[in-house]
Amino acid sequence: MTLEIINKETITKLLLSRGAELEELYRQVQQVKQEAVGNKVYYRGLIEYSNRCAKNCFYCGVRRGNRNVKRYTLADEEVIEAALLAHRNNFGSLVLQAGERNDKIFVEKIAFLLSQIRDATRGELHVTLSLGEQTAETLKLWQQNGAHRYLLRIETSNRDLYQKMHPDDPLHSFDKRLDALKLLQDCGYQTGTGVMIGLPFQTIGHLADDLLFIKNQNIDMVGMGPYIAHEATPLYKYRHLLLPADERFELSMKMVALLRIMMPDINIAATTAMQTLHPQGRERALTVGANVIMPNLTPLKYREGYQLYANKPNLHEETESQLANLKVSIESAGCQVALGEWGDSQHYYSRRQNVNGE
Repeated sequence: MTLEIINKETITKLLLSRGAELEELYRQVQQVKQEAVGNKVYYRGLIEYSNRCAKNCFYCGVRRGNRNVKRYTLADEEVIEAALLAHRNNFGSLVLQAGERNDKIFVEKIAFLLSQIRDATRGELHVTLSLGEQTAETLKLWQQNGAHRYLLRIETSNRDLYQKMHPDDPLHSFDKRLDALKLLQDCGYQTGTGVMIGLPFQTIGHLADDLLFIKNQNIDMVGMGPYIAHEATPLYKYRHLLLPADERFELSMKMVALLRIMMPDINIAATTAMQTLHPQGRERALTVGANVIMPNLTPLKYREGYQLYANKPNLHEETESQLANLKVSIESAGCQVALGEWGDSQHYYSRRQNVNGE
Protein backbone atom coordinates (compact mmCIF):
# COMPACT_ATOMS: atom_id res chain seq x y z
CA MET A 1 0.00 0.00 0.00
CA THR A 2 1.21 3.49 -0.82
CA LEU A 3 -0.23 6.84 0.15
CA GLU A 4 1.70 8.94 -2.31
CA ILE A 5 -1.57 9.92 -3.97
CA ILE A 6 -4.10 11.32 -1.51
CA ASN A 7 -7.63 11.73 -2.79
CA LYS A 8 -11.11 11.22 -1.44
CA GLU A 9 -11.42 7.71 -2.85
CA THR A 10 -8.16 6.56 -1.23
CA ILE A 11 -9.01 8.19 2.11
CA THR A 12 -12.51 6.69 2.16
CA LYS A 13 -11.12 3.23 1.43
CA LEU A 14 -8.60 3.52 4.27
CA LEU A 15 -11.19 4.83 6.72
CA LEU A 16 -13.07 1.59 6.07
CA SER A 17 -9.96 -0.60 6.28
CA ARG A 18 -9.63 -3.54 8.64
CA GLY A 19 -7.26 -6.37 9.37
CA ALA A 20 -3.96 -6.49 7.50
CA GLU A 21 -4.69 -3.32 5.56
CA LEU A 22 -5.29 -1.36 8.76
CA GLU A 23 -2.17 -2.80 10.38
CA GLU A 24 -0.16 -1.67 7.37
CA LEU A 25 -1.62 1.84 7.67
CA TYR A 26 -0.57 2.02 11.32
CA ARG A 27 2.88 0.64 10.49
CA GLN A 28 3.38 3.29 7.82
CA VAL A 29 2.23 6.13 10.04
CA GLN A 30 4.72 5.21 12.73
CA GLN A 31 7.50 5.55 10.19
CA VAL A 32 6.15 8.86 8.85
CA LYS A 33 5.77 10.29 12.34
CA GLN A 34 9.26 9.27 13.40
CA GLU A 35 10.83 10.84 10.33
CA ALA A 36 8.77 14.06 10.47
CA VAL A 37 8.36 14.94 14.15
CA GLY A 38 10.09 12.18 16.11
CA ASN A 39 8.75 10.60 19.28
CA LYS A 40 8.48 13.72 21.45
CA VAL A 41 5.17 14.56 23.08
CA TYR A 42 4.49 18.21 23.91
CA TYR A 43 2.39 19.23 26.89
CA ARG A 44 -0.24 21.95 26.61
CA GLY A 45 -1.49 22.71 30.11
CA LEU A 46 -5.24 23.21 29.77
CA ILE A 47 -6.98 25.97 31.73
CA GLU A 48 -10.76 25.90 31.28
CA TYR A 49 -11.23 29.55 32.14
CA SER A 50 -15.01 29.88 31.91
CA ASN A 51 -18.05 27.87 30.83
CA ARG A 52 -20.11 30.95 30.02
CA CYS A 53 -20.93 30.89 26.30
CA ALA A 54 -22.90 33.08 23.92
CA LYS A 55 -23.49 30.19 21.53
CA ASN A 56 -26.09 27.45 21.53
CA CYS A 57 -24.51 24.62 19.53
CA PHE A 58 -26.66 21.49 19.52
CA TYR A 59 -23.87 19.11 20.60
CA CYS A 60 -22.25 21.05 23.46
CA GLY A 61 -22.88 20.56 27.17
CA VAL A 62 -22.08 24.19 28.04
CA ARG A 63 -24.36 25.63 25.35
CA ARG A 64 -26.15 28.82 26.33
CA GLY A 65 -29.49 27.03 26.52
CA ASN A 66 -28.40 24.44 29.09
CA ARG A 67 -29.92 25.73 32.33
CA ASN A 68 -28.55 22.85 34.39
CA VAL A 69 -24.93 23.95 34.23
CA LYS A 70 -23.46 25.89 37.12
CA ARG A 71 -21.67 28.74 35.36
CA TYR A 72 -18.24 29.83 36.51
CA THR A 73 -15.30 32.04 35.60
CA LEU A 74 -11.90 31.54 37.21
CA ALA A 75 -10.54 34.37 39.33
CA ASP A 76 -7.41 36.06 37.98
CA GLU A 77 -5.26 34.55 40.69
CA GLU A 78 -6.56 31.04 39.87
CA VAL A 79 -5.51 31.44 36.24
CA ILE A 80 -2.07 32.70 37.22
CA GLU A 81 -1.60 29.91 39.76
CA ALA A 82 -2.46 27.31 37.09
CA ALA A 83 0.05 28.95 34.75
CA LEU A 84 2.69 28.90 37.46
CA LEU A 85 1.91 25.23 38.11
CA ALA A 86 2.64 24.53 34.44
CA HIS A 87 5.81 26.59 34.64
CA ARG A 88 7.00 24.78 37.77
CA ASN A 89 6.43 21.45 36.05
CA ASN A 90 8.49 22.62 33.06
CA PHE A 91 5.65 22.72 30.54
CA GLY A 92 6.36 24.51 27.28
CA SER A 93 2.90 25.95 26.82
CA LEU A 94 -0.67 26.52 27.97
CA VAL A 95 -4.11 26.41 26.40
CA LEU A 96 -6.58 29.00 27.68
CA GLN A 97 -10.05 27.77 26.73
CA ALA A 98 -13.54 29.10 27.39
CA GLY A 99 -17.02 29.40 25.98
CA GLU A 100 -17.35 31.81 23.06
CA ARG A 101 -17.72 35.46 23.97
CA ASN A 102 -16.60 38.66 22.30
CA ASP A 103 -17.91 41.39 24.59
CA LYS A 104 -15.50 44.14 25.61
CA ILE A 105 -15.17 42.98 29.22
CA PHE A 106 -14.19 39.48 28.12
CA VAL A 107 -11.77 40.68 25.43
CA GLU A 108 -9.96 43.01 27.81
CA LYS A 109 -9.86 40.41 30.59
CA ILE A 110 -8.17 37.87 28.30
CA ALA A 111 -5.62 40.50 27.24
CA PHE A 112 -4.91 41.24 30.89
CA LEU A 113 -4.54 37.56 31.80
CA LEU A 114 -2.19 36.97 28.87
CA SER A 115 0.04 39.82 29.99
CA GLN A 116 0.00 38.52 33.57
CA ILE A 117 0.92 35.00 32.47
CA ARG A 118 3.74 36.38 30.35
CA ASP A 119 5.11 38.44 33.22
CA ALA A 120 4.72 35.69 35.83
CA THR A 121 6.55 33.10 33.70
CA ARG A 122 9.09 35.47 32.09
CA GLY A 123 7.60 34.74 28.70
CA GLU A 124 8.70 31.12 28.89
CA LEU A 125 5.24 29.64 28.29
CA HIS A 126 3.72 29.81 24.84
CA VAL A 127 -0.05 30.35 25.04
CA THR A 128 -2.68 28.81 22.80
CA LEU A 129 -6.15 30.36 22.89
CA SER A 130 -9.40 28.52 22.18
CA LEU A 131 -12.01 31.24 22.55
CA GLY A 132 -14.10 31.14 19.40
CA GLU A 133 -14.65 33.60 16.59
CA GLN A 134 -13.12 37.02 17.15
CA THR A 135 -12.39 40.21 15.20
CA ALA A 136 -8.97 41.06 13.77
CA GLU A 137 -8.68 43.84 16.33
CA THR A 138 -9.23 41.41 19.20
CA LEU A 139 -6.86 38.81 17.77
CA LYS A 140 -4.11 41.40 17.39
CA LEU A 141 -4.67 42.71 20.92
CA TRP A 142 -4.34 39.21 22.35
CA GLN A 143 -1.28 38.57 20.22
CA GLN A 144 0.36 41.75 21.53
CA ASN A 145 -0.20 40.49 25.05
CA GLY A 146 1.34 37.08 24.54
CA ALA A 147 -0.91 34.71 22.55
CA HIS A 148 0.95 32.58 20.00
CA ARG A 149 -1.46 29.89 18.81
CA TYR A 150 -5.21 29.66 18.32
CA LEU A 151 -7.51 26.63 18.07
CA LEU A 152 -10.83 27.14 16.28
CA ARG A 153 -12.51 23.85 15.54
CA ILE A 154 -14.70 23.71 12.45
CA GLU A 155 -16.32 20.51 13.90
CA THR A 156 -17.38 19.47 10.38
CA SER A 157 -16.35 20.88 7.01
CA ASN A 158 -19.66 19.88 5.42
CA ARG A 159 -21.99 22.88 5.21
CA ASP A 160 -25.23 20.87 5.46
CA LEU A 161 -24.01 18.82 8.40
CA TYR A 162 -22.69 21.96 10.12
CA GLN A 163 -26.15 23.48 9.85
CA LYS A 164 -27.69 20.38 11.43
CA MET A 165 -25.32 20.82 14.39
CA HIS A 166 -26.12 24.52 14.99
CA PRO A 167 -29.10 26.88 15.27
CA ASP A 168 -30.11 28.65 12.07
CA ASP A 169 -28.99 32.17 12.92
CA PRO A 170 -26.07 34.53 12.08
CA LEU A 171 -24.29 33.68 15.33
CA HIS A 172 -23.78 30.11 14.10
CA SER A 173 -22.86 30.77 10.47
CA PHE A 174 -20.71 28.25 8.58
CA ASP A 175 -19.28 31.01 6.39
CA LYS A 176 -18.44 33.10 9.43
CA ARG A 177 -16.58 30.13 10.90
CA LEU A 178 -14.55 29.70 7.72
CA ASP A 179 -13.75 33.42 7.63
CA ALA A 180 -12.64 33.33 11.28
CA LEU A 181 -10.27 30.46 10.54
CA LYS A 182 -8.73 32.32 7.62
CA LEU A 183 -8.43 35.48 9.73
CA LEU A 184 -6.33 33.62 12.29
CA GLN A 185 -3.82 32.72 9.60
CA ASP A 186 -3.83 36.26 8.22
CA CYS A 187 -3.08 37.59 11.72
CA GLY A 188 -0.04 35.33 11.99
CA TYR A 189 -1.26 32.82 14.55
CA GLN A 190 -0.23 29.20 14.55
CA THR A 191 -3.67 28.05 13.52
CA GLY A 192 -5.49 24.93 14.64
CA THR A 193 -8.82 23.35 13.89
CA GLY A 194 -10.52 20.00 14.31
CA VAL A 195 -13.62 17.91 13.74
CA MET A 196 -15.92 15.57 15.60
CA ILE A 197 -15.83 11.99 14.42
CA GLY A 198 -18.94 9.82 14.40
CA LEU A 199 -21.61 12.52 14.51
CA PRO A 200 -25.23 11.64 13.78
CA PHE A 201 -25.90 12.00 10.02
CA GLN A 202 -22.14 11.96 9.28
CA THR A 203 -20.80 9.68 6.54
CA ILE A 204 -17.35 8.29 5.82
CA GLY A 205 -17.33 10.61 2.83
CA HIS A 206 -17.83 13.60 5.14
CA LEU A 207 -14.82 12.51 7.20
CA ALA A 208 -12.67 12.08 4.10
CA ASP A 209 -13.65 15.61 3.09
CA ASP A 210 -12.74 16.84 6.58
CA LEU A 211 -9.18 15.56 6.17
CA LEU A 212 -8.90 17.15 2.73
CA PHE A 213 -10.30 20.39 4.16
CA ILE A 214 -7.62 20.48 6.86
CA LYS A 215 -4.92 19.88 4.29
CA ASN A 216 -6.31 22.40 1.79
CA GLN A 217 -6.65 25.04 4.50
CA ASN A 218 -2.97 24.58 5.35
CA ILE A 219 -3.70 24.08 9.05
CA ASP A 220 -0.78 23.97 11.51
CA MET A 221 -2.26 21.94 14.36
CA VAL A 222 -5.31 19.73 14.85
CA GLY A 223 -7.41 18.49 17.74
CA MET A 224 -10.08 15.99 16.75
CA GLY A 225 -11.76 13.07 18.41
CA PRO A 226 -14.91 11.00 18.70
CA TYR A 227 -18.29 12.62 19.17
CA ILE A 228 -19.75 11.77 22.59
CA ALA A 229 -23.37 12.63 23.28
CA HIS A 230 -24.38 14.86 26.20
CA GLU A 231 -27.88 14.31 27.56
CA ALA A 232 -28.54 18.06 28.01
CA THR A 233 -28.22 18.80 24.29
CA PRO A 234 -30.70 18.64 21.38
CA LEU A 235 -28.45 16.20 19.52
CA TYR A 236 -28.84 13.63 22.29
CA LYS A 237 -32.14 12.42 20.82
CA TYR A 238 -30.22 11.11 17.79
CA ARG A 239 -27.86 8.94 19.85
CA HIS A 240 -29.46 5.82 18.34
CA LEU A 241 -27.79 6.78 15.05
CA LEU A 242 -24.29 6.62 16.51
CA LEU A 243 -21.72 3.95 15.76
CA PRO A 244 -20.79 1.82 18.79
CA ALA A 245 -18.17 3.45 20.99
CA ASP A 246 -15.38 1.08 19.93
CA GLU A 247 -16.04 1.81 16.25
CA ARG A 248 -16.06 5.57 16.84
CA PHE A 249 -12.75 5.21 18.67
CA GLU A 250 -11.16 3.15 15.90
CA LEU A 251 -12.42 5.60 13.30
CA SER A 252 -10.80 8.41 15.27
CA MET A 253 -7.52 6.47 15.28
CA LYS A 254 -7.69 6.10 11.50
CA MET A 255 -8.38 9.83 11.10
CA VAL A 256 -5.30 10.71 13.17
CA ALA A 257 -3.15 8.24 11.24
CA LEU A 258 -4.26 9.46 7.82
CA LEU A 259 -3.83 13.10 8.75
CA ARG A 260 -0.28 12.47 9.96
CA ILE A 261 0.54 10.87 6.61
CA MET A 262 -1.17 13.64 4.66
CA MET A 263 0.46 16.44 6.71
CA PRO A 264 3.61 14.99 8.30
CA ASP A 265 4.88 18.18 9.97
CA ILE A 266 1.78 19.43 11.80
CA ASN A 267 0.96 19.03 15.50
CA ILE A 268 -1.85 16.59 16.31
CA ALA A 269 -3.39 16.30 19.77
CA ALA A 270 -4.27 13.04 21.48
CA THR A 271 -7.62 14.32 22.71
CA THR A 272 -9.38 13.67 25.99
CA ALA A 273 -12.45 12.44 24.10
CA MET A 274 -10.39 9.48 22.88
CA GLN A 275 -9.56 8.64 26.49
CA THR A 276 -13.27 8.79 27.31
CA LEU A 277 -14.04 5.96 24.89
CA HIS A 278 -10.93 3.90 25.62
CA PRO A 279 -8.92 3.84 28.88
CA GLN A 280 -5.65 4.06 26.89
CA GLY A 281 -7.15 6.23 24.18
CA ARG A 282 -4.63 9.05 24.31
CA GLU A 283 -1.69 6.66 24.48
CA ARG A 284 -2.96 4.71 21.48
CA ALA A 285 -3.42 7.95 19.56
CA LEU A 286 0.28 8.67 20.16
CA THR A 287 1.18 5.41 18.44
CA VAL A 288 -0.69 6.38 15.27
CA GLY A 289 0.49 9.95 14.81
CA ALA A 290 -0.47 12.28 17.67
CA ASN A 291 2.29 14.27 19.39
CA VAL A 292 0.50 16.68 21.77
CA ILE A 293 -1.33 16.03 25.06
CA MET A 294 -3.24 18.56 27.14
CA PRO A 295 -3.12 17.80 30.89
CA ASN A 296 -5.99 19.54 32.67
CA LEU A 297 -4.77 22.23 35.08
CA THR A 298 -8.23 23.65 35.84
CA PRO A 299 -8.87 23.71 39.63
CA LEU A 300 -10.81 20.58 40.60
CA LYS A 301 -13.84 22.44 41.92
CA TYR A 302 -14.63 23.78 38.43
CA ARG A 303 -14.04 20.74 36.24
CA GLU A 304 -17.54 19.28 36.44
CA GLY A 305 -18.83 22.56 35.04
CA TYR A 306 -16.81 22.21 31.83
CA GLN A 307 -18.23 19.01 30.39
CA LEU A 308 -18.71 19.63 26.69
CA TYR A 309 -19.63 15.95 26.43
CA ALA A 310 -20.56 13.21 28.91
CA ASN A 311 -18.19 11.13 31.05
CA LYS A 312 -15.17 13.37 30.65
CA PRO A 313 -12.18 11.80 32.46
CA ASN A 314 -9.86 13.29 35.10
CA LEU A 315 -12.62 15.35 36.72
CA HIS A 316 -11.45 14.45 40.21
CA GLU A 317 -7.76 13.60 39.72
CA GLU A 318 -5.28 15.94 41.32
CA THR A 319 -2.87 17.52 38.85
CA GLU A 320 0.29 16.06 40.40
CA SER A 321 -1.14 12.55 40.28
CA GLN A 322 -2.39 13.09 36.75
CA LEU A 323 1.05 14.21 35.55
CA ALA A 324 2.87 11.30 37.18
CA ASN A 325 0.51 8.77 35.60
CA LEU A 326 0.63 10.56 32.26
CA LYS A 327 4.41 10.43 32.04
CA VAL A 328 4.40 6.68 32.62
CA SER A 329 1.69 6.07 30.02
CA ILE A 330 3.41 8.26 27.41
CA GLU A 331 6.66 6.38 27.87
CA SER A 332 4.77 3.07 27.63
CA ALA A 333 3.63 4.22 24.17
CA GLY A 334 7.29 4.54 23.14
CA CYS A 335 7.31 8.34 23.37
CA GLN A 336 9.23 10.94 25.35
CA VAL A 337 7.76 13.92 27.21
CA ALA A 338 9.40 17.06 25.80
CA LEU A 339 9.65 19.18 28.93
CA GLY A 340 10.55 22.85 28.61
CA GLU A 341 9.88 22.94 24.87
CA TRP A 342 7.29 25.10 23.12
CA GLY A 343 6.72 22.40 20.54
CA ASP A 344 5.76 24.80 17.78
CA SER A 345 4.27 23.35 14.63
CA GLN A 346 6.97 22.86 12.03
CA HIS A 347 4.27 23.33 9.42
CA TYR A 348 3.59 26.84 10.67
CA TYR A 349 7.09 28.02 9.84
CA SER A 350 6.98 26.44 6.39
CA ARG A 351 3.61 28.04 5.72
CA ARG A 352 4.75 31.48 6.87
CA GLN A 353 7.88 31.19 4.77
CA ASN A 354 5.78 30.47 1.71
CA VAL A 355 3.41 33.32 2.50
CA ASN A 356 6.28 35.78 2.89
CA GLY A 357 8.01 34.51 -0.22
CA GLU A 358 11.23 33.81 1.60
